[in-house]
Amino acid sequence: MTSFYDRHIMPKLIGCACASKPIMKQRAKVVPLAKGRVLELGIGGGLNLAFYDPKLVSSVEGVDPSDELRAFAEAAPRPEGLNVTIAKGTAEALPFADGSFDTVVCTFTLCSVQDPAAALAEAKRALKPGGTFLFCEHGLAPDAKVQTWQRRIEPIWKRLAGGCHMTRPIASAIAAAGFQLQDQHGMYLPGTPQILGWSEWGSAVVA
Repeated sequence: MTSFYDRHIMPKLIGCACASKPIMKQRAKVVPLAKGRVLELGIGGGLNLAFYDPKLVSSVEGVDPSDELRAFAEAAPRPEGLNVTIAKGTAEALPFADGSFDTVVCTFTLCSVQDPAAALAEAKRALKPGGTFLFCEHGLAPDAKVQTWQRRIEPIWKRLAGGCHMTRPIASAIAAAGFQLQDQHGMYLPGTPQILGWSEWGSAVVA
């Protein structure tokens, strides 16, 4: 049974944090690149929906395990004509056939899934041959001093932020899952503590 905090307070806190100006700018860098039938892993509160181009996207199908966040996603703004379906599910066990999607979008999700390797394997399975994996995540910083503080604070942070991890690698984990990185960038987000602010984004295809 989930607690009152998990059901009513944490989703709102996560929604506010994930809608910060620096993070929304990051979303805007990758989401408009999506094409065709799109799967969004961990759609959360639906903050990406405003960035999809309905001229390029035939449909967006999002999954998320949180009832509260899916309710926010259902009400989230999106362009007129964008076909959106939101379902309960986890990134580690997607309810879709192999090769179903032209694009998989994964933004600020790998930090909180139970098993990042399984989630990436499922994303790879769900993509059509030649499909694109678009990502934008926060995780393990490149600087040793920042990493030290990430490891110190992460146990407390995970309990407060719905299992969000600070120390998970990003691009290297995507490559290890069998993707070939096509485009990769990294930076500390402005106005964000460095322990939470290291972000990597780009695109990949099945290697």
